[in-house]
Amino acid sequence: MSSAPGEATLQEGEICIDASQLRPGVHVRLPVSWVKHQFMFSSFVIENEEQARLIAAMKLPQLFCDPARCKVPPRPLQEAVTPPDHDADQAAQSERDALAALEAARMDARRERERMMEGLRQRLLKAGQHYRGAAATVSSAIRGFSTNPQQSVKDFNRICEESTTALLTDPDSAFVLVIEKGQDDGQAAHALSVMTLSLLLGKQAGLPEQALRVLGSAALLHDIGKRLMSPSILRNPARNRHEEALFQTHCRGGYDEALRTCSLSHAILETILSHHERCDGSGFPDHLKGNAIPLTARLVGIADRFDTLVNPVDPRLAIGPSEALSTMWSREQKGFDRGLLQLFVRAMGVYPPGSIVQLSDGQIGAVVGSAPVSKPLSPKVMIYAPEAPRHQAIIADLAAQEVVTIERMLRLQERSIEELNYLLPHRKVNWSCPA
Repeated sequence: MSSAPGEATLQEGEICIDASQLRPGVHVRLPVSWVKHQFMFSSFVIENEEQARLIAAMKLPQLFCDPARCKVPPRPLQEAVTPPDHDADQAAQSERDALAALEAARMDARRERERMMEGLRQRLLKAGQHYRGAAATVSSAIRGFSTNPQQSVKDFNRICEESTTALLTDPDSAFVLVIEKGQDDGQAAHALSVMTLSLLLGKQAGLPEQALRVLGSAALLHDIGKRLMSPSILRNPARNRHEEALFQTHCRGGYDEALRTCSLSHAILETILSHHERCDGSGFPDHLKGNAIPLTARLVGIADRFDTLVNPVDPRLAIGPSEALSTMWSREQKGFDRGLLQLFVRAMGVYPPGSIVQLSDGQIGAVVGSAPVSKPLSPKVMIYAPEAPRHQAIIADLAAQEVVTIERMLRLQERSIEELNYLLPHRKVNWSCPA
C-alpha cells in the first residue's frame, strides 16, 4: 500500500539524497505537506534546473528519491557544488534574487491551480448534493408508484429534467452521479446510475435534448417491475431455473403496471418491457433481435448491464469500471448494439469514473472527471493525500500538465481501507472481499 507522499519517513525503495545531487530527470519526494511548497505534487521527477534550484533553496533537512523512477541517477556527492558563504558576491545575490522571483512566480501559478481545483471541488460538491437529493426523491417515487403513479411519474420526470440539464451544462457532474452511488435504497441508486449512464451514452450518440429527457425517464423507470418481487430473488446472484423465471417477470409486470398509469410515452413503456432483450436473441421476455429491440431499450440495456457488473447485489462479485467495459466488449458484445457499445466505451473514457489509478509519480488517485477529447488519457484525478482533509482534496487535471501521467489501473481489492474510504467514500463495495 502506498503511504502519504508528504510523510517524512523513508519509504520502500527510496534513498536519502542531498539537494546538491538534484538535476533534471531525478525523482524527488519532498517530506513536507503539499500545501507548504509551490509544486503541484510532493513527489515528482524534476523537469529542469529551475526546479532543482528551487528545491535546493527550500533548505529541507532531507530529501527522498526513488531510483526506480529516475530517468537519470542523482549526481554523485563528490560532484556536489559547494554553496556560497556569507560573503557571497554580487553574482550570488543576483542568484538569490532570481530564485526569489521564480518562487514568487511559481507560488502565483500554484494559487491559480488551487483556484481551479476549488472551482472543480465546488462543482463536484454541487453535483453530489444533487445526487443525494435525487436519490431520496427517486426512492420515494418508487415506493409510491402503486398508490399514486401520477405523482411518482412527475417526480421521475423532474429528476430526469434536472439531471439532463446538469449533464448538458457540466459533464463532470454526471461522473459524480456514478461515483457517488452509495448505501441508500438499492433500487433508487441503481435507477439513478442507469439514468446517468444512459444520458452519457445518449449524448455521445447525438440525441437531441428532448430525446435525452425521454431516455432519462425511461432509465429511471426501467426496473419499476421489481418493486413487488421478493428480495430473496432480487438479491440472489445464483438463482435456480424457477427463481430466474420469476425474476424475468419483472419486465412484463412493470410494463403492465406502467401502462395502467396512462401517462407514459410509448418509448418509456417499450424500455420497461425490453431492456433485458439482447441483439443475439438471448434476452427476455420476447427474445427480440437486433433493431427489433427499440432504440431506447438498447441504450438503457447497455447502461443497466454496466451498473450491474460494477455494483452487483453481492458486493463480492463487483468488478472495476474498466474491467466491466472489457467484459461487455470482449465477452458479451453479441448481445448489444455494436455501434452503441462503441459509443458507450468512448463516453466512459479510457479511465472510467470511479477507477482507482496509480500515477507515474507513484501516487494513488480516483478518476473524478472526464478527459478532454484531445487528451483521452488525461482525466481529472483526486489524489490520495491524507494530510489534506477530503473536502480539500487535491484534484489534479492531468490534461493541464505534461509531467504526471496515469501509469496503470488498480483493482479496488488491492487498496487499503484508508485509501478507498478517502477516494470513494460512498461506493457500495465490500472492501474485505478477497482479491
